Amino acid sequence: MKRAEELRRLLESIDRRSYPAYKSAQGAYDMGGFVLSIDHVQGDPFAAPSKVSVTVSHQRAGYPAEYLDRPWKKRALEDYLVRQFGKEIAQFNFKARGSGKSGLIAISSPGPEILSRTACECGKNGITARFEVGFPAHGRTIDSGELIRILFDFLPRCVKNVFFYKNREPKEVRAVVDLSEDQQFIREELKRLGLVAFIADGAVLARESGVSSRPMKGCVPFVSPESLSVTLKLPHKGSLSGMGIKKGITLIVGGGYHGKSTLLKALELGVYDHIAGDGREYVITDDTAVKLRAEDGRSINNVDISLFINDLPNRKDTRSFSTPDASGSTSQAAAVIEGWEAGAQAFLIDEDTSATNFMLRDELMQQIISRDKEPITPFIERARALYEKAQISTVMVAGSSGAYFYIADTIVQMDCYRPFDITERTKEACSRFGEDPTADAPGFKLPAEGRKLVTSGTGKAGRNGRPGDRGGDGRGGRGRDERIKTKTHGKDTLQVGREEVDLRFVEQLIHNEQTAALAQIVRYCVEKQLFARHSVKQIVDIVMEEIDRGGLPAVSDSSYAAMGLCMPRRQEVFACLDRYRG
Repeated sequence: MKRAEELRRLLESIDRRSYPAYKSAQGAYDMGGFVLSIDHVQGDPFAAPSKVSVTVSHQRAGYPAEYLDRPWKKRALEDYLVRQFGKEIAQFNFKARGSGKSGLIAISSPGPEILSRTACECGKNGITARFEVGFPAHGRTIDSGELIRILFDFLPRCVKNVFFYKNREPKEVRAVVDLSEDQQFIREELKRLGLVAFIADGAVLARESGVSSRPMKGCVPFVSPESLSVTLKLPHKGSLSGMGIKKGITLIVGGGYHGKSTLLKALELGVYDHIAGDGREYVITDDTAVKLRAEDGRSINNVDISLFINDLPNRKDTRSFSTPDASGSTSQAAAVIEGWEAGAQAFLIDEDTSATNFMLRDELMQQIISRDKEPITPFIERARALYEKAQISTVMVAGSSGAYFYIADTIVQMDCYRPFDITERTKEACSRFGEDPTADAPGFKLPAEGRKLVTSGTGKAGRNGRPGDRGGDGRGGRGRDERIKTKTHGKDTLQVGREEVDLRFVEQLIHNEQTAALAQIVRYCVEKQLFARHSVKQIVDIVMEEIDRGGLPAVSDSSYAAMGLCMPRRQEVFACLDRYRG
């Protein structure tokens, strides 16, 4: 490792030279209180900024070891450090001037959810932060004096203010860790109490707008109906009451704009912990829960959807169903099976984003179109068996059909953003109205495990002797040693080689860095030729084990490519692989 003065002398020696001379600065430097690594230098001042990291030993950082002894505490502390470091470096952003991105200093920008990020990792050797710096230049002529200001003045101040515990407010740090312990305690209580989710009294569920994650000011705070109220004794906060959603089938009903979808959205994102002040920090959902919806046009690859769809007029085998362009009903049927395969213990469904013919058929329609002429067995006839035989609960927002009342164990009415338990009186109304029209359909049988994704080149040698010219290895006929390129477009789309994966409707994917991580995961699977040799579940197991051992960098194609990544859930890894058309 080189000394800080060597870096200063090197930078001074290349001042006013052409921009590529900056590449000679790559390497690690002892800056006194921390190690600075220049991991990748941008090609010119208008290109993506240079990748830089700092590492502070645990001895120097001084954060209590007890804050790092459990995964949820470690994740919360890392998240806190990213946010604080982001605030510090924002004071110096573009203070060093020049062309293009000169002077930019930026780190990952988290939302209200607490996620594991490569932007900050508390590892065995210390705390490492990874971020971007725009190396200054005028035109394409190096201005090393400005970079020296960044690396020897701005950066040391930020590092010491954030990563040295003695410079933080101890109560503030303690509160972050305590909240993570309380949130984990609630997750464990869900299992013990047989709950799918918990929404604390006083929670603020509504957001400022559809494009803002900030809590809405002046909105109605959540208050649980007494009949559904649960009181928990949290390790740090103490007594906390709220609504417990029991396992089974829960129906959320009410008039338009009364808060049904707002509640479901909070539950959907409750699979993640949230920061204090978000309003949803005590909205906790089973962390395997999957949001289901119709997804016209998506790719389906070798999924057994016969539980819902059979006897198609074209005689297509629904026990091994593939299509590049799914309908609403086939996409939602596939999503149920894929969710079960991914280990989901709860499905979250909004009737508004579901395929009507997949969800139910009313009594008149059944009389006009006999069952033997209808290939779809609707979800309403499978929901009970999914819970009793597959242990998958359902939480559903509904507003158009009273048939759902018959299958529900719990019915919650949202009225002006206030929940009311109307289960008892609704069941009485059902008994007066008539017999249950939604009897469970016969023949419930879950698919066999071990589903493989069928690649276009499986079993056939493509160019270079590798499986498949495009689909088998994803390289589109590239040479053996050529790097497979990845690209992302926000959080909605990723590209591996020539293949795009559309993730717009994977609604629990919440950050573009999760999408970037998924792109690296798909690339890893292609390079290791996992698709042709393993089932989907085996592939996900292999990937997750690799990440457990070495973090997200273990599945990345370079150290600097691993800088802007954020851990997706296991369920989103499944969803991404299921949509990969290669």
